[in-house]
Formats: sequence, structure tokens, C-alpha cells
Amino acid sequence: MGNRVFFIDETQSIDDLNKWALLLVSPFIYPGDVLEAEHIAFVIESILLRSQNLPTPFFPSDTILKWSDCCLPLACRPGEPYKLFAEASIDNFSELGIAFMENRLQMDNGMVPQKIVSVHLQDSVLKELQQLTSSTITEVEELTSALSFKIKPGQEGTKHLGRDDQKVQDEECNQKKSSASQEEPTSVSEKGDDVDEHHHLHLSSCHECLELESSTIESVKFASAEDIPDLPYDFNSSLEGSVNTACHIGQGKRVNVTGKPPNVLLFVGSDSQEAHQRFQQLRSILTDCVDTDSYTIYHLKEKKVLSDPWLHNCLLLIIATEQPISEAICQQFMAYLSQGGKVLGLSSSFTFGGLQLRSKEELKKTIQTLVFSKADNNEMKLNVLTSGSIYEEGTGELLSLGKLKGYLENIEKDKIIVHLPFGTNGGEAILCQVHLEMSPSTLIQTQDAFNLLKSSNFKRYEVLKEILTVLGLSCELNKIPPLTPLYLFTAEEEARVSFMQWLARNVSPEGVMTFSKLNLKFVSSYKPELEVTPSHMPVITATEEFAPEHFNLEIYRQNLQTKQLGKIILFAEVTSSTMSLLDGLMFEVPSSLGLVAIAARQTEGKGRGGNVWLSPVGCSLSTLHIHIPLYSHLGQRIPYVQHLMSLAVVEAVRSIPEYQDINLRVKWPNDIYYSDQMKLGGVLVNSTLVGTTFYILIGCGLNVNNSNPTICINDLIIEYNKRHNKNLSLFRVDYLIARTITVLERLIDAFQDKGPNAVLPLYYKYWVHSGQQVRLGSDEGPMVWIVGIDDSGFLQVHQEGGDVVTVHPDGNSFDMLRNLIIPKKQ
Repeated sequence: MGNRVFFIDETQSIDDLNKWALLLVSPFIYPGDVLEAEHIAFVIESILLRSQNLPTPFFPSDTILKWSDCCLPLACRPGEPYKLFAEASIDNFSELGIAFMENRLQMDNGMVPQKIVSVHLQDSVLKELQQLTSSTITEVEELTSALSFKIKPGQEGTKHLGRDDQKVQDEECNQKKSSASQEEPTSVSEKGDDVDEHHHLHLSSCHECLELESSTIESVKFASAEDIPDLPYDFNSSLEGSVNTACHIGQGKRVNVTGKPPNVLLFVGSDSQEAHQRFQQLRSILTDCVDTDSYTIYHLKEKKVLSDPWLHNCLLLIIATEQPISEAICQQFMAYLSQGGKVLGLSSSFTFGGLQLRSKEELKKTIQTLVFSKADNNEMKLNVLTSGSIYEEGTGELLSLGKLKGYLENIEKDKIIVHLPFGTNGGEAILCQVHLEMSPSTLIQTQDAFNLLKSSNFKRYEVLKEILTVLGLSCELNKIPPLTPLYLFTAEEEARVSFMQWLARNVSPEGVMTFSKLNLKFVSSYKPELEVTPSHMPVITATEEFAPEHFNLEIYRQNLQTKQLGKIILFAEVTSSTMSLLDGLMFEVPSSLGLVAIAARQTEGKGRGGNVWLSPVGCSLSTLHIHIPLYSHLGQRIPYVQHLMSLAVVEAVRSIPEYQDINLRVKWPNDIYYSDQMKLGGVLVNSTLVGTTFYILIGCGLNVNNSNPTICINDLIIEYNKRHNKNLSLFRVDYLIARTITVLERLIDAFQDKGPNAVLPLYYKYWVHSGQQVRLGSDEGPMVWIVGIDDSGFLQVHQEGGDVVTVHPDGNSFDMLRNLIIPKKQ
């Protein structure tokens, strides 16, 4: 069919594996056992999408078949075409072949399958493989079963789904109220015999890999080269409040020069339930775009437009209804404009000044490319959902247009955003026929469409903020909230007793511990006169009566199942940086106490290039303290610490029954991704060697419940529920932190027992780099294929016609996969 070929009649033979690299996830140890009688071995040939300018198929996500779901990869041969050697059962092979011929088989990283050929290996090759691997291969027990969780007595009734989280899910998914009573996701151990159905993974390596020189402890310096990613701002606006009353957003400073009260009025048409929902939607996105201390947002109801004296008390009028607007109301809106008013039309029928709407059915509720020209004439492109209408010149004289404009990237260049100054008093309107006000998760059902819109979500906010700024609103960020004290919590009473005994021996008579950058003053209760600054932080030790809004100690306790890690919690509602809080304590506190710092917000989160951002509520922000002996498996491979933490986050989610298909993945060296599309978080490791011990702080920032303006884990769950008619609960931050620390401790224990082989199968199961190509040295450097990571945690790549080699980052802080270099051998 077309260029696709599926050979099943004649089995081809493979008698030379010199140019093949055994995948590090391959169980190709004893080929006689792997290639069972009822299984078929085959080769998939694929090419890069861009190399042939092939169209990308857009199928509903439930019809697309991922190649990795139907087969077990054994070896690869980089090049063009890229060849993948795998095995599958007859049923899976048939399913894979049908999906291939129907052009709905999905490979990795832009690869397009072109040919599938069943193969068999010559006996001589099987013997050669067995000889090659017998001296170096260690069978690895499946790590997932080793990381099983036991539910503590009385825990079954505990929910990890918070009230706010449930409210968002109810509104966005229209799910049943009974979902709030769901039990928390059951443990892996509750799967029973299903765990045994998985393949036992083994590690293998090609001959070239075995000749590589082992990296030394100097690789430690690269462990922290990649910082926590810049997480998006999000003020986590609440959707509480009746739509029948005015919704007050905030008071405080007023940022406008018109002298008008700082009121933003939203007109959404007739007083229907649909209009009320639209008002809530608009209100939510506005609170994410403007300074919420500077404006008050009201619902301008249809029956009040002609009666209430709003014209002189409105800073901005937003018209967001596709319903016809009566002539009387339009005249009132024009009167407001003539007095110097500002109007934003969002997919509305309101027009004036010689401009008219024309319906184009082929554009209705479709995803198009918008070219948006900003006030400084710079252009940007983004994916948008169109209303189905465009702007055209009418019969009357068209007013002169303003600087902002937007058109579709099609042959007609249809006008979709227009800027119309009006009158002599400074009135102006910006009219749009794209749904800038709607979140992708509320619009789209298919996975491909969701990905397209979500990938442009940040730009959607940028366009909306540009429009609001031109119309006179301030879109500067909220002022940074004041720092709050630290509160001491413990996961169990025994840990509290041990910590307080240690504390009594190490604080000054005034209860102060002094470090180079921070003083901690331990007090039993908070008093207003206590100083709270980035360099002087009070720690409240008597916290029995304190119940923070964004941290539930009981949920954390019930889901922390560690022997040591995460037992002592320093929690802050707002702090400068969780990493800074432990910077001095890391050398003083015994490792047995298991210290972790958790914050609801950060004001000086550490990011690339010294960037600073206000970490939003809903983001998981934590720093964990661990000690690692130098003379241990992990002590000799410290870069693996960041890999283990990234893996722990993903495994903490995907090891929960029914959550295994939430497409959370790891990206080398320290990022957490949604598929290979967007970053959700990252890991920052700070390690210091003192004597024979590594003192390590592991910082982790992860978008859990802050949907805007990019994406978070709960977004993925909401989309999964929609597509599969499920009712999976959303995550709380405290639940996920506790579960991640639990998984991390077990990963560390497994690594210390058996080395990298104990965790790499699970790491490769979740990583995004299968079949991925990168360039060495620069954008013009040679193209190589990523095949795995080496014994020290660095990438291994294979160049066609060359060896498998280890590469290091070049030190840039933007993209660790750019400008990779081959280190000089000592």
C-alpha cells in the first residue's frame, strides 16, 4: 500500500550482526528462550518524517497503535532507513501488521515505518551472540514488582484527591460527583498475578560498548549541569462564587491611567447556564493573565446593559458570545466606545466601522495556524481553534486599522484578528475569531488535536496578554508574596523524638543554627515580631494545631513507606528556595533522620541561566537530603542520582493500577516529559564529596495541578478520562511527593545492591529517546543515534559506520542534548 510493504510469505535470514547494536533493554541473552516457537522475529524499517516530507496521519488516539505495545525490541541498526529487530506473538504481529498497512502504526521521534519483514537468525549467529554476552550479562528481576507498595491498615479510606482538585475535574470533565468518594489508587502489589505476566528484562551490550573505557568520578560535575526547568506562572484562580453575583477578584493598587474604576466587565450573552459557564471560563483565564490585585471582574448581564450606569465605570468590556446581539445593546456598546472605552471581542458577532463577518464552514471549530503581528510588528505563529468566521470589508468605509492583526496561514490569509481605533476620545476595539479564551482540555477530544493546541498554549497566553496590554491593562505578574516561617512536621513520632534530641545538642542557647547563607531559629510558636527573610528563617516546632492549606500531613504520612528518607519535613507556604533551606543543614543532620523541604510556592526557584520565577500553587516543589558512600555502586556513579529521581517521579505515577498509560516519561538527563512533547518538570542535584561520603540535595519541580499556561500531570489524567471514559482521580502534591520519595528509596537500594543493571530496564521503559537522533558538536555536526546510557550515566550514541561512543554535554544550560561532545580519553 503506497510505499509500505509487509512481508509475511518468506522469512528472510540474518547472518551478520556486526552492524547491529543490541538494545540495552533487550532480553537477548539466550536466544533459544527468547524466540519462543509461537513467536515471530521481524525487522521494521523506518525513515525520518522530514526526509520524505510525508504527511502526518491524524487518527483518533484510540486507533493509533504504538509499535512498543506489540513487540519486544532486541537490536537496532542506525542509519537511513533505521532498522529495528524485534519479536512478537503471532497475534501481536498480526495486529502490528494491520495497523502498519492502515497507516496508523506509530514509531518514535518522527520515524515513519516503511517495511516489515519477518526474519530468522542463523544458528551460527545465535552461538556468536551467546558467546558475546555470556560473560557480561546479568539477569535483572523486574523492578516494578520489587517496588510494590503495601497499603497500611486504615489507609484504604484515605483519598489523595483534594476538594479543589475534584472541583476542577468535575467542571472540566463533567464527571459524576461520586468520583470524590473513590478510594486512593491501589498499590502495585494489589495487581496479584498480573505482575508475573510481564517479561523479565535483561541487560545486554554490543561488542563496541564493552570496549569503552569506564568513566571516572570526575563525571560528578555533570550531575547538576541541568537546572530545574522554568515552570510556568499560574495563580491557581478559584472558580468559586455564584455566577449570579458580581465576582470580585482583588483589591489594592490600580494600574490604569484613565481615571476609571478598575472594573473589567464580561458580557457573555443571555442568562443561560451555558453563558454562566462561559463567564467562569473567561474569569479564570483573565486571572492568569493580569495582575489580580489591580482589577475587579464583573459579569455584565444582558438585562443590565441598558439599565445599569456601567459606561463610566468600566476599564475594559469583553464581549464573548456567538449569539446575535440586539441593536439596542450594540448601540450601548458603541456609546461606550465613543466615550473612550476599550472593547475586546472574543468569537463574538459584534462588529462596526465598515467591518463584517463572513462564515466559512470549513473553518468552524478546526485547528489552524494563526500568524499574529504584535504592536512592535514582530510576528509569531501558533495553533489555534477557529470560530468559523472571518472579517471582511463591508460596503461602508472601513476605519483605519491599528497595529495588532492576525490572519490564518492559508492561501486567502483570512483576517481573524483586527484592531480598530474609534472616535476622538481614545476608544478602540480588538476583535478576534479564534478561541483564545478556552483551554485545550475543554475543547478537544482527540489526542493529536490536544497535543497541537497544548504545544501552543504558552503562545496563546502571550497573544492574549499582548491584546490586553494594548487595551490598557497591566499584565505584569502579581507581586511576590511575603515569605512565611518554616513548620516542622514528622512522618512518625520516633523520627520526631530523634530529631528533637539531635536539635537540642546542636542549637545555640537562643535556639539558633548559623550557616554561611542562612540562620535558622527554632521556636515553639510563631510570633509576629519574628523576622522572616531569605537569610533568617524561623522554624516552628510545635505544629500540632497548624493545618496548612497546601499540605496534608496525614496524606503524606500514609503514603510515605520508607525506611529512612523523607521522615523529617520542613514545610513553608512561601519560601525563597527549598534547596537554599537545606544548604547548610545537609552537612549537619544525620542521614538517618531523612530530611526533606517542601514548599507551596518559591520566590527564587533555581533555574537555567539564573532565571527566577514565582513557582505557582499546584506545583510540587521539594528538596530531599541523602548521603551516599563514595565506595558504593551509586557513589562511583553519582550522575545516576538525577536519573533515579526522574525515574522515581514517573514510576510513582505509572505504577499505580489504571495509571500505567498516563504518558509521563523521562528525558536524559533530568527532565520529566509528557510523551516527547512538553516538559512537566525537572531535577536539580547538588552533590558535595566530604571524606568518603557524598552529601546530596535533590531538588525537584513538577507541574502537578497548575494547568496554565503549559501543562501538568492532572491535565494528562483529565484527557485520559475523557478519551477512555474513565474516572481516575487527580493527584495532590503531598500524595505525589510521598510516593515519589518511597519509590526513590527503593530505586537507590536496588542500585546499591546490583548497580545500573538493576534500574536501567525500567529507565528505558519510560525514556523518550528510543530511535532518536542528535548532532555532535554543533547544529552542523554529524548525526548520531542514541542507543542508551553508559555505566556512569552518560549518553551512548552510534554513528553509521562507526563505533558506539559515550558523549558528554558541552556545558550549555539550555539543552543538554545540543552540542554533545566526545570526551578526550585520559
